[in-house]
Amino acid sequence: MLFVKSGQRNNPGRKGRQGGSRRWESPKTHTRDSTRAPDTIFPTPSGNYGRELRELLAGIGALKPAAFKPDPFQLEALTALEFEDVLVTAPTGSGKTWIAREEIRRLLDAGKCAWYTTPLKALTNSKYQEFIDEFGAGNVGILTGDRKENPDAPLIVGTTEIFRNQLFDALRGGEDVRADLAVMDEAHYLADEERGHVWEEAIILTPPRIRLLLLSATIGNAEEFASWIAEVRGVRCGVITRPGARPVPLRSAFLMPDKRLVPLLNDKNKLNSEIARLSEQDQKDRQRGPLGRGRRRRW
Repeated sequence: MLFVKSGQRNNPGRKGRQGGSRRWESPKTHTRDSTRAPDTIFPTPSGNYGRELRELLAGIGALKPAAFKPDPFQLEALTALEFEDVLVTAPTGSGKTWIAREEIRRLLDAGKCAWYTTPLKALTNSKYQEFIDEFGAGNVGILTGDRKENPDAPLIVGTTEIFRNQLFDALRGGEDVRADLAVMDEAHYLADEERGHVWEEAIILTPPRIRLLLLSATIGNAEEFASWIAEVRGVRCGVITRPGARPVPLRSAFLMPDKRLVPLLNDKNKLNSEIARLSEQDQKDRQRGPLGRGRRRRW
């Protein structure tokens, strides 16, 4: 996206080259915000701006309280976890974490243990706090490269690398990993060129006694992936897919220099014409350079 930055502000007391006060004039096809830099040109607001803004922001806000009702795919995944490993593929925002949370709740109530792994420290920290709020601080620990808290808790939240390292330590004769369930959030990281081997090794090294729950929104070959998991672990891996589009739609917007919020794309899924004109004007300013007819914009 293009972000326009103000240059030198208009100074009424500054003299122009001819000795008079410099006056800034905008082309008739544009409007000028007097509070911004004189060399920043703003496209004329569209007559449809009010309608576009209402459509862009429609439905945003707090929902009315309502009783939670699980989706069929969530209940299907929980049932399958009692007998096999499970790979859940569902769009972001559809409730994959709910499946993990409810299975973890069942295990904790039965006096068992679980691991929840993520590829990112920030996500690990977020899930750690989420599970503390859900299960209590005494039941949750965290293990990352730079954080170690309550490591003997029945539920450990950590990066996938730490989980893999514990599996390696157990393989070398160390202490067995205390878990009856291992959740691998963002399981599609197995396809990552640099870090994918960590997920591959973790899946291969996880003992069959530990049930695997893999969560992802972006696995296209889920059946093939599940077949490989079953082959290397000797445990059947079922695939649970949520049909349909993303339940929480994404809306892309662009903040114009005159502080208007406009849709990034038009009704035909093409770049908004106002944004396109702004980008074209910026390219022209860059091509003119400091010695051309216009002043080059500074960033």
